[in-house]
Amino acid sequence: MTRRSVLEALLASGVALRSAASRSRGPRIGVTDWNLELTGKIEAVALAARLGFDGVQVSLGRKPASDKLPLDDASIQAQYLAAAKQHGIDLCGTCLDILHVDHLKDNQRAQKWVADSIPITAKLQSGVVLLPFFGKAGLANHAEMDYVAGVLKELAPAAEKAGVTLGLEDTISAEDNVRIMERAGSPAVKVYYDVGNSTANGFNVVKEIRWLGAQRICQMHLKDNPHYLGEGPIDFPAVMKAITDIGFAGFANLETDCPSRSVDNDMTRNLKFIRALLA
Repeated sequence: MTRRSVLEALLASGVALRSAASRSRGPRIGVTDWNLELTGKIEAVALAARLGFDGVQVSLGRKPASDKLPLDDASIQAQYLAAAKQHGIDLCGTCLDILHVDHLKDNQRAQKWVADSIPITAKLQSGVVLLPFFGKAGLANHAEMDYVAGVLKELAPAAEKAGVTLGLEDTISAEDNVRIMERAGSPAVKVYYDVGNSTANGFNVVKEIRWLGAQRICQMHLKDNPHYLGEGPIDFPAVMKAITDIGFAGFANLETDCPSRSVDNDMTRNLKFIRALLA
């Protein structure tokens, strides 16, 4: 090779590396199985992959059998893992949706479900379990927040050992979420930040995302329901810029409605919009 051809090859490889780095900048984009209208169904894995998502968030189920969560079954877990491998997609997180029924802030049975969700999430190689606090399960005052923090402090060592993060998704401020995290005293307790929920509750999501930083956010939900992304009140260009600016590289999962009632069309439309912002 001539000196010129060597230089050209090096320049080309540098451009390729920069291009790859640019493509990898920012979060990976997943989707919730419930918004695919396949809650707790293995078929969600194939659909998420076909639509072009990087991962799918899996519901653990609201109807226990024999005092066990629906996904507390080794054969079902094996099916999920096989489907993820077959379709080349991550099981990017789980959702402990039974907490909509048994509330962690005032129900000791809920503590069992959190404890049980940790090994399930680890076996699914998902890394993050979402703990929801909405409606009657919502955190209304500091006493309830402190109680939840105490429960999580007891459960967090098992999560740390399993390599699982317990993600707080709720309707309270970023500051109050951090208060819970600090009282729990564990790196296994983080914020599961939902831009739609926070906007609906009057918080400045761009400001909160930047204040929290990447280290305190485990995953995110992106939505502006009932609108398509980019057509509602949330400034998604500013949101996605904040997410990339803080260096968040985890999963941001679409939890978007389907206004046209076509999951394929509406999810593809929202995913294309987010990918264009990241590009």
